[in-house]
Amino acid sequence: MIFEGQAVKVAMDDAGVATVTLDLVGESVNKFNSVTLNELAEAVSILKHTDDLQGVIFASAKDVFVVGADITEFTSWFKLEDEELTDKLRHAHSIFNDISHLCCPTVAAINGIALGGGMELCLACDYRVMAETAKIGLPETQLGIYPGWGGTVRLPRLIGADNACEWICGGAQKRSADALKDGAVDAVVAADKVQESARHLIQQVLDGKLNYRCRRDELRAPMQFSPIEKMMVFESVRGVVGAKAGKHYPAPMAAIKTIEKGISQEMEKALETEIKGFVKLAKGPVAESLVNLFLSDQAIKKSAGKYAKNATPVKQAAVLGAGIMGGGVAYQSASKGTPIIMKDIRPEALELGLSEANKLFNGQIERGRLTAAKALKAMNGITPALSYGEFAHVDLIVEAVVENVNVKKSVLAETEKYLADDAILASNTSTISITELAKDLKRPENFCGMHFFNPVHRMPLVEVIRGEKSSDEAIAKTVAYAQAMGKTPIVVNDCPGFLVNRVLFPYFAGFSLMMKEGADFQLVDKTMERFGWPMGPAYLLDVVGVDTAFHADQVMAEGFPDRMKHEGINAVDCLFKLERFGQKNGKGFYAYEPDRKGKPKKIFDADIIEILAPTVASHTELSEEDIIARMMIPLCIETARCLEENIVASAAEADMGLIYGIGFPPYLGGALHYLDQMGLQAFCELADKYSHLGKLYEPTARMREMATNNETYYGN
Repeated sequence: MIFEGQAVKVAMDDAGVATVTLDLVGESVNKFNSVTLNELAEAVSILKHTDDLQGVIFASAKDVFVVGADITEFTSWFKLEDEELTDKLRHAHSIFNDISHLCCPTVAAINGIALGGGMELCLACDYRVMAETAKIGLPETQLGIYPGWGGTVRLPRLIGADNACEWICGGAQKRSADALKDGAVDAVVAADKVQESARHLIQQVLDGKLNYRCRRDELRAPMQFSPIEKMMVFESVRGVVGAKAGKHYPAPMAAIKTIEKGISQEMEKALETEIKGFVKLAKGPVAESLVNLFLSDQAIKKSAGKYAKNATPVKQAAVLGAGIMGGGVAYQSASKGTPIIMKDIRPEALELGLSEANKLFNGQIERGRLTAAKALKAMNGITPALSYGEFAHVDLIVEAVVENVNVKKSVLAETEKYLADDAILASNTSTISITELAKDLKRPENFCGMHFFNPVHRMPLVEVIRGEKSSDEAIAKTVAYAQAMGKTPIVVNDCPGFLVNRVLFPYFAGFSLMMKEGADFQLVDKTMERFGWPMGPAYLLDVVGVDTAFHADQVMAEGFPDRMKHEGINAVDCLFKLERFGQKNGKGFYAYEPDRKGKPKKIFDADIIEILAPTVASHTELSEEDIIARMMIPLCIETARCLEENIVASAAEADMGLIYGIGFPPYLGGALHYLDQMGLQAFCELADKYSHLGKLYEPTARMREMATNNETYYGN
């Protein structure tokens, strides 16, 4: 052993080949924190001055190679002055440059995930050997930045500018087959053969079969493009990436600009170009928001992990109700390995639920994500049932029947009779009080909420709702089951609408008030979509279901009459009365017809103007700024209320709930982060301009106190 630190070790064999092993003490994964970077610099310095060095292998002692930079530490760099941040980046560059200039061939032995800085370390090597099961990539654009340790310079020279733009701008993790096809790695082998293969590559160089110096020269030189070739590559890439990224996410387009400049420059100049662009992105509000989301996501997963730590795993689940939602729950459970009974009282409902699950499995087969054999095995994990015959062996039951308090109470009380004493009952209600639903149960401590979002297989969030009598054991087991299903659970306390719908309905209420004033719902939709929402409020109501929204609105109005009750008939009431329920029956605010793939496509229905005319009380001209303010203010205030009332435990959980549950624009970082960036004083002043619209637009006393004291929700 010629070097041994807390994260990096270097050993030399008898043939003069050194192996640099990454093994960060006290961590389950390798990541680039200051310890790892500094030790890597020291190790490389030793290698630079080692006589008769014949080759160097960079390897990992863990199941992953390097997952990337330690974000919690790395983001502190973003708060530095430009010159200090530039110096930090240059220091990292100097380490990787030293690796690329070692006097012998270098090989990265990629046994597992190599992302971000981990991938950039691999790019600094002459050759790369990758395990079949490993994944590599440069995901930095997902954090509002781009690769800053040489990735925008080395990757284009290795795999071509067009491929590099796709890798970097998309931020996806690439499987071994794709990495080999694009030329990012030189060999793909079994995981236990990676180091052996890396050693074989070095031997090929030593035997004169491979010329690593020639490869280095090619990869350091400017790339040769004619003006026409360059224009064709980058105009095409800009069009595709620009359409996908949109105006709110500048990092992908900035990456293209940097790559385009860098390919014509000498290596050293190109690296300086990368640094300059990186610094600009790192100091922007979008990077701050997206990094905050990443950290919040880590925080809520950690919180869920604490709940689930001592929970007994769910070995057999059940779902009551076999509609689209029940079928989705059954599919998700079975696809992740937990067998599930799907019960309904109607055979045709069971057929619908099984058909829904089967359709989803077939989709996975078509996309190459599952083999037919594995899909069949998972599908066999769903057992249809018309009775409670097998329920004595069930660990957790998800009730997913119609959103009606009396129906749910009846079904829950009946089901409880057939369960083991320690089985958990969970309701997939979206608005109804868990405490209320528990009133007729004999074991209310074994009951809680488990609110999935539609479509279940796509939406990552599950709200786990604690009723007044829900036990810690019930919450823990439900959280553990949600995690086993591949979902992100957030534990919230009981109230009408819980967290997500409680916050969403003031947003809808702001929309309804504008509709009463004669606003064009299409203009509102387009404005909010331009602002960053995946769909505007009218379209969202059609997707949720106007009937669902109508019933939920009644629950919310009863729970919070001071601000969520409305006088007279609004647009949703009107559409509900006419049974225009949205996508589910082809007409709502919009009309729907199937597109080429059979999916509902919205079209304008001229009848809607006359239909909604009786709900319009006045006509007001609204600017884009008015529309955004009138939609966002109620949502932000209600989110703050949920935190103040301990419905949700932290700002991070509140914001991630909105991101994952209703598609809150990620570039804003969540409602509370949005308030922090705007400043509470500025927000309260904005809200006061709309105070004539009622309680929905009235900041809480605590918000005003925080504004006066210049406090923030994230405390930074």
